[in-house]
Amino acid sequence: MRNPLKKMLKVFLPTCLGLFLFGSIASAHVTVAPKTSTTGAWETYTVKVPVEKEIPTTKLTMKAPAGVEIMSYQPVPGWKYSEEKDAAGKVTTFTFEATGEGILPGQFQSFIFVAKNPDHATKAAWDAFQYYKDGSVVEWTGDEGADTPHSITDIVAGTSTDHHDSHSATQQDEKTKTEETKTTSDTTDSLPLILSVISVLLSLVAVILVIRKK
Repeated sequence: MRNPLKKMLKVFLPTCLGLFLFGSIASAHVTVAPKTSTTGAWETYTVKVPVEKEIPTTKLTMKAPAGVEIMSYQPVPGWKYSEEKDAAGKVTTFTFEATGEGILPGQFQSFIFVAKNPDHATKAAWDAFQYYKDGSVVEWTGDEGADTPHSITDIVAGTSTDHHDSHSATQQDEKTKTEETKTTSDTTDSLPLILSVISVLLSLVAVILVIRKK
């Protein structure tokens, strides 16, 4: 039984460890949803902030991408909002800062805001700065493939010309988009775990076949 056991350990353990590590890394980035929106639209965006260290996150600062106008935000209990504007009165950066303990290890927090997209197709890069309680800062400003990439929203040409509906219609649209974003976020978070479970089952099948051949 020693040889089958050794083979089992060689196949099973590296696979499990690698997949669980992949799952934790894949879900550790600061991300902005949706990933695609339309030109000129009043979009409801959600920035998701996970904690990748063993200390709380206490502040998040975002830079408004070129051409994107930050219009309003959804208050979050335990957090205060502030913003900086340019000479024209447009928001250049905005910050959510904890008034309590912040986001604890193993947790994440979502912040929701409304912005008006530029009238031309572009890729909106969301530079984010994640502050930890110990004073360290993770700058999510790198290009795709970097260790700390910024999130990107692809602004594509839209067909709708009515971006200035009534206030009640805008509120309903924001509510719907928020629910859709939450569903998408939950699905994305569960994907690494599902892949890990499937791979573990496949590894077990491989081990059983090896043992039977002996």
